[in-house]
Amino acid sequence: MKTRQQARLFEQYVWGKQTLQQLHEQTDKSVSWLRQQLQVYEPRVTPLAPGPVVVTMDTFYFRRGVGMMVFRSEALARNLLWFSVAYETTADYVRGLDVLERQSWTIQAVVMDGRKGVREALEHRFPVQMCHFHQVQIVTRYLTTKPKLDAAKELKILTATLTKTSKAAFTAALDEWEERWHSPVTERTISEERTTTGRRRWWYTHRRLRSAYRSLLGNLTYLFTYEQYPVLQIPHTTNSLDGSISHLRDKLRVHRGLKLTERIKLAGTFLKGKYPQK
Repeated sequence: MKTRQQARLFEQYVWGKQTLQQLHEQTDKSVSWLRQQLQVYEPRVTPLAPGPVVVTMDTFYFRRGVGMMVFRSEALARNLLWFSVAYETTADYVRGLDVLERQSWTIQAVVMDGRKGVREALEHRFPVQMCHFHQVQIVTRYLTTKPKLDAAKELKILTATLTKTSKAAFTAALDEWEERWHSPVTERTISEERTTTGRRRWWYTHRRLRSAYRSLLGNLTYLFTYEQYPVLQIPHTTNSLDGSISHLRDKLRVHRGLKLTERIKLAGTFLKGKYPQK
């Protein structure tokens, strides 16, 4: 079968969301034959010329223990690198950035979620911007979507302003919140039980509220990195990559009957970005 014909089939399969059964009905070719053609076809993609780049990175999973780590440029609207991983580790993120540098990319900054270990491993090499929406998700996990405490309600509202405020304004508002709600943040519950040393056991009464606040406080340095480097136009979020992965998940759902190896290949092809067929 000619490559051009294979390319048209692949275009319909990957980008047109056509299933093998639908392609069979359109072409009158057997499903097994179509599968073979799609497996051997390798799409051509115009390579990018390496240069200065801000890298957004994250990991998604096909199933437990089988994931793909992706490194993307929002400015170029292209994924620069991806590889299979069993789990999301600091070492793999460092490895990916090292690969990009060996490919002659000049990494100007990194946009990522809230993984502390990754951040600490990279902050001496690049400016690190933490995704605002990941921070919102962290706070929501602690406070829930409908918190009952007034202090939690206010903190949730304050967190939602991250994407449309400055570091100075947000810091001032967070300080005001802590001053107003210092008591519930530091309140302790003391148990009648005692430790082996005779001391009474205790814990913070509103642990989740305290954790949400301390998360914001601990990540504050990295939430507004973009303000320090305006010329780099660092994204505030990983939305560009999240959107790419979301589209990929939609396509994988259409082809949910595929074997895992075929799903991984399909994902790799999709992550190359849409390309013109010759």
